[in-house]
Amino acid sequence: MSSVKGKIKRINGSLVIADGLAGAKIGDVIHIGSFELIGEVVRIAGGDVAVQCYEDTSGVKPGEPVVSTKMPLVAELGPGLMGSILDGLEFSETKMWDLTGPFMKKGTKITPLDRKKKWNFVPKVKNGDKLVEGDIVGAVQETSVIEHRILVPPGVKGEIIEVSKGDHTVEDDVITIKTSDGRKTGIRMMQVWPVKLPRPYKNRLPLAEPLVTGQRVVDSFFPVAKGGAAAIPGGFGTGKTVTLHQLAKWSEAHIIVYIGCGERGNEMADVITHFPTLKDPRTGKELIERSIFIANVSNLPVSAREASIYMGVTIGEYFRDQGYDVAIMADSTSRWAEALRDISGRLEEIPAESGYPAYLSERIAEFYERGGRVYTLGSDRRTGSVTLMGAVSPPGGDFSEPVTSISLRFVGTLWALDTNLAFRRHFPAINWLMSFSRYTDLLEDYWSKFDPEWLKFRDKALALLEEASKIEETARIIGEKALPDEQRLVLLVSEMIREGFLVQSAFHEVDAFCEPEKQAKMLRSFIEFHESIEPLVKAGIPIDKIRDLPTVVEIMRLKERKGLEWIDKTMEKNNSEINDLAKQYELTI
Repeated sequence: MSSVKGKIKRINGSLVIADGLAGAKIGDVIHIGSFELIGEVVRIAGGDVAVQCYEDTSGVKPGEPVVSTKMPLVAELGPGLMGSILDGLEFSETKMWDLTGPFMKKGTKITPLDRKKKWNFVPKVKNGDKLVEGDIVGAVQETSVIEHRILVPPGVKGEIIEVSKGDHTVEDDVITIKTSDGRKTGIRMMQVWPVKLPRPYKNRLPLAEPLVTGQRVVDSFFPVAKGGAAAIPGGFGTGKTVTLHQLAKWSEAHIIVYIGCGERGNEMADVITHFPTLKDPRTGKELIERSIFIANVSNLPVSAREASIYMGVTIGEYFRDQGYDVAIMADSTSRWAEALRDISGRLEEIPAESGYPAYLSERIAEFYERGGRVYTLGSDRRTGSVTLMGAVSPPGGDFSEPVTSISLRFVGTLWALDTNLAFRRHFPAINWLMSFSRYTDLLEDYWSKFDPEWLKFRDKALALLEEASKIEETARIIGEKALPDEQRLVLLVSEMIREGFLVQSAFHEVDAFCEPEKQAKMLRSFIEFHESIEPLVKAGIPIDKIRDLPTVVEIMRLKERKGLEWIDKTMEKNNSEINDLAKQYELTI
């Protein structure tokens, strides 16, 4: 497609106003100035075209040429993505380093996918087969744990007339088909797709299966479904990033896409340095073999943050279409929203609340709506999912600010991080009174496999925690010992649940991951302890006698025990101690 040339009229930071770009459309990619910086058309007013530049515009001056590609920003999708560290425009940052050193030269560009590397293509079709869009035609073993499935691009169908097995680059035709109108069309291992356009699928499926994370407060109290959406807001130091790292490491997903959007450079560098060394607990290989990083740190141009979010979701959808479950961590959506605010201000748009553009809610909704569990395109019955988890960084921990409050309208799960809990070294610092999950009832069938009464025990535990929070307010005034023993029992059990169930160490060999079966059994043990003790307290046994039972501490330490047999042994011992205590007071239980 022929390009259209114009020239720069004026520059306002990352915003470039150009004219002479006849036929330009919103979303077209523009090459700016002598450095050929990459930008995108965001507004057209008469002959003036506003272009947001994804790179630093210092050194660019009015009068320099601008060239329209007449194409939107696209992602290159194919073998070579897995294990890579990309920027918001899909350029490999490690290859950039090799090319230019630590200080990238302005205007440096590389192809997102390696055009020279050859991949061993193993076909799964033969001559004469009829293909429709989304069919799997073959596979490439991209890493030792991920089979990269080569798909028929959307909108393509026909009969196979040639299959090329063996080593090929991503630009080679591995399948040749004849369409219904007699034309020959080649299918390559690489596809391109506009990042702001959701990839198509057959239809959505109910969200009936949880994304198991091994984190008890998440899985048991505030679960997220595969294909669902979750927000994790919290102030500085509450553990958003560490929590997302735990979810990335332990989530029951085939592919992890981690988007560092506007985060501190040293923090992202730490992630990139240490994450590749982590062992994958599911495969025993390196975790990087099924992970993709998009690193767009805070000192890069703000407009590129928007591209990084869309790039990550598009890559996730591509692997979803192959039949994989994908978990996407966006850290953080607040920095993305700040980029939208910056661009909106440069465009002199009328601001809404806190200076954000009026279309902020529309953009956040578009992001979270690209999650889901679907039947993919293709003649086979293939399912895949994209689960979106977005961190939010509200200034001062204020959850009423626009990005947090808007996000709550479009997510099914909220993990509200609490500064007070973090200061008390309670991690994950998820506040059980502010958090919620709309997926709980949908996931009851899954959890009933481990315990038919799971939902009852979960609701009872949350009710105890809520009741304890009310009692604590009174206890601060009159002191705990002035409370009735029945209320002191609620405080005791809630403390056991908090310390023995909700607190979880990311660095403990056993406690870092808790299997669903163990979670259900542990939850039952806490509630059964309360139910067995409550009659004794009502009968007059002092709460201090209950607190002194050895099994109180043992129940709280079940999380550190490997295996399920410890839970049964501890509860048997607890029942024995309760019977002995009842006999001392001549009670029958």
